[in-house]
Amino acid sequence: MIRNLVVLLFFVFSLYAQSDFKVLKRADAYMKTGSKSDQFRAYNDYKNIYLRSLMNSDDKLRKSSLEGIVKSGKKLHIDVKNYEDELETMASKKNKTTNTTTSSKQSKIKIKLSHKLKNISWLDSDQLVLRFDRKLRKNQINYFTLYDSKKHRFRYVFDIHASMLTKSQTLRKDGINRIKIAQYNPSTLRLVIENNEKVKVNFKIKSSKLIIKMSSTSKKAKKYIPNISNKPYTPKRTDRGKVIVIDAGHGGKDPGAVGYKGYREKVVVYKVAKHLKNILKKRGYKVYMTRDRDTFIKLSNRTEYANKKKADIFVSIHANAVEKNARYAKGVECYFLSPSRSKRAEEVAEQENSADMSDMNKYAKQSFLKFLNHAKTIASHKLAIDLQRGMLGSLNKHYKGVKDGGVREGPFWVLVGAQMPAVLVEVGFITHPTEARRLVNDNYRKKMAEGLADGIERYFANN
Repeated sequence: MIRNLVVLLFFVFSLYAQSDFKVLKRADAYMKTGSKSDQFRAYNDYKNIYLRSLMNSDDKLRKSSLEGIVKSGKKLHIDVKNYEDELETMASKKNKTTNTTTSSKQSKIKIKLSHKLKNISWLDSDQLVLRFDRKLRKNQINYFTLYDSKKHRFRYVFDIHASMLTKSQTLRKDGINRIKIAQYNPSTLRLVIENNEKVKVNFKIKSSKLIIKMSSTSKKAKKYIPNISNKPYTPKRTDRGKVIVIDAGHGGKDPGAVGYKGYREKVVVYKVAKHLKNILKKRGYKVYMTRDRDTFIKLSNRTEYANKKKADIFVSIHANAVEKNARYAKGVECYFLSPSRSKRAEEVAEQENSADMSDMNKYAKQSFLKFLNHAKTIASHKLAIDLQRGMLGSLNKHYKGVKDGGVREGPFWVLVGAQMPAVLVEVGFITHPTEARRLVNDNYRKKMAEGLADGIERYFANN
């Protein structure tokens, strides 16, 4: 039976490898055409391959995909600085010992939120103004034109490296068939001016504003007078109303880890979870907690609760602990559900799984984990990356020496059964003197929660 399972897994991974090679080859072919639309296709293919390379820990594929992202992104005027940094880090790792961990790479990644569209308004009958939350740069705007000879249709396209966080909108202007703005992909906002006649289009950047002047060349076009009294239209956030279930680890008869000066994990993580709930609710999300008091809940019942609430994401909050070398083990980490590939992840998972009363043995659990939904695993991995970056970004502004423990995969039983992207967050080591003192400090817990909330927003914005 074990032999058959190994053969099956080898066959599945072989198919994935062949698929990755074909997609990479297709992306390379798109890049050679010189067409803008093909370059966009190539960029998306490289991004998909990059995520797969992370999932499969394939450094060779990761390097090829990163090179493709940087090359295509620069041609499309997309900000790919983080990917360039990652390529440089990979190159420098070749000169270091093999014991260097991926956490060194992640610690160098700077959190850089994209520009966000604040509102849209008409300056006069011919000038459309897009106002963003901060100053625009020239390389953020990619303008090009398209012509459909069969339909005799002109398109004037603006691709802006920014996010809209709203559903697509269609704007009205006499003399123009259609003006549409939408989120083309997670990092690109697209405005399309479409008309059956040629349109004279000019644009300029003025600080945080993109001002687009347009006028139809048709003599039949009527002068358009905006009927909104120049009142700006503010896009509504589509991620508002998303359902989030927060799981404060342990509770009741299960104290979790008991660390420095007797601090208990169940108390610390509950207070972080409570802060996170309040912050997310103020930002417009629907938030539920698996426990709202000090009570014991079986691991399987936690994700069952999230499924009943039809949650969009599930975040389980825990604190780490070690018995030996407690003064040295520290750092914040994020885990997503997957068969463990490291002894470290297995040890952490064993500690967090200790409350599970299931009769399923370790071998049976590992076999089960090998057949997880691939798409959900990728989504959980993305969520883990955004939560990790969010925590580090918030904490490093106010506290020194916050260690990046990295994003890891592990067999955490509390995440099994979740029908949505699910992540387990380790907010620090309760056995480490400095981290333990911080974890019982409410200001630190609030900053931790703010970072997690920022990471959640980043995840919804990019997915």
